Amino acid sequence: MNLSDSRTAGQPAFRPLARLSAAEAVFNAIREDIESGAIPVGTKLSSESTLSQQYGVSRSVIREALRSCTALGLTVTRTGKGTFVIASKVANDLTLGHYSARDLTEARPHIEVPAAGLAAERRTPEELEILRGIVAAMATETDPESWVALDSSFHATIARASGNKVFASVVADIRDALAHQSETLNMVADRQHASDIEHQQILAAIEAGAAENARAAMAHHLEAVGVALDSILNN
Repeated sequence: MNLSDSRTAGQPAFRPLARLSAAEAVFNAIREDIESGAIPVGTKLSSESTLSQQYGVSRSVIREALRSCTALGLTVTRTGKGTFVIASKVANDLTLGHYSARDLTEARPHIEVPAAGLAAERRTPEELEILRGIVAAMATETDPESWVALDSSFHATIARASGNKVFASVVADIRDALAHQSETLNMVADRQHASDIEHQQILAAIEAGAAENARAAMAHHLEAVGVALDSILNN
């Protein structure tokens, strides 16, 4: 039984597209075709412009959907040659730029948890105002790409607010990987709303100058991210 068959067995035939971003809808369609075998391994996908016309969306939306397919290990994009299907199921780990999801999951608690605690103790009024603005903007942001950019800015600002240059440098270095991870999690695991709430909790602790609470809130957030990643990889 392929995925198309399984969806019809007591399940709705589709999710209402009104609840999905354009990129998520395109990603779901491409992923389903790959996993069901409708697009076999070894197939070269149509060009971005062709896919853009096929789905009636912009090329930036297509690129976002294809990045998530690549992160899941379903496709690979070769410069000058195009995007090819390389697997019919999700890989054991996600590829996020120069790092993997496992790399980030193992490293982030050792960096961002203590950084959040230090930020609660050391943040300047200006840094606190920046964090407030980012969290407020994220809560109302409807564009997935813009939200991802705000997300990476939130974590980078906390690292800078820690007053520790090593933490700030490390988070800046992994910023692109964090953006790829957020983008994929939002698209595959619908993490955006939960992340907004977790970010608000982190901000509240930093705002109150409560280092222990800030560390706990960041640890909770990173643990939730890890659980979402596991749900993707073990799906």
